[in-house]
Amino acid sequence: MAGKQSTLRTIVNRNVERHLVKEFLMQNTKRSGFGALDIRRTPQGTEVTVHAERPGMVIGRKGKIINELQKRLNEEFDLENPKLKVEEIEKATLNAQVMAEKIASALERGWYHRRAGNSAAQNIMDSGARGVIVTLAGKLTGSRNRTEKYIRGHVKYCGETALQHMDTGYSVAVKKLGTIGVTVAIMRPGTKLPHEISIFSDDELRVRAEQAAAAEAEAPVEASE
Repeated sequence: MAGKQSTLRTIVNRNVERHLVKEFLMQNTKRSGFGALDIRRTPQGTEVTVHAERPGMVIGRKGKIINELQKRLNEEFDLENPKLKVEEIEKATLNAQVMAEKIASALERGWYHRRAGNSAAQNIMDSGARGVIVTLAGKLTGSRNRTEKYIRGHVKYCGETALQHMDTGYSVAVKKLGTIGVTVAIMRPGTKLPHEISIFSDDELRVRAEQAAAAEAEAPVEASE
């Protein structure tokens, strides 16, 4: 039993460490358009990859910023030989974390919440997303908290389908009236949901069978000893 507790404690500690590293890098790379963080354990050590909209702002002039972040990762966190890398986000408007940060920044600059929410949701859909839900919660216009949601396309709220096909990002806008929580959930482009099926005619099935047979015939055959 003691062994099981030790294993569980190790897993919990690793997850806590991952969240602390994520918060640290989010705070220190906010201006670069932080989108996601990947932590992968390899035989050579721990590979930490930051996905950013503007990777140049993470690297800095002559690598000054990334070298400083690398040094702090080594000193402040319990990671085995961490190696920090940066990758550029191809489409920032399809990254939930980037969009949540942009909405929060717009609210802090004085944008009306409906303009910020609707504009972001439409931009995300124009980029090819299957669906999006933008949730703003907090003191939007008065002293009382309330929640506004801006929905476009097809979204899933819970269950395995939501976990598999929805990307979620969260940020906070700090205003004079109070704080506003911003949550963006995006259904990825080209997502095929479990209830969606395709029905083919006999001719289409025949063509597909011929294509499969041709592909199989062209595939290289391994020589048997």
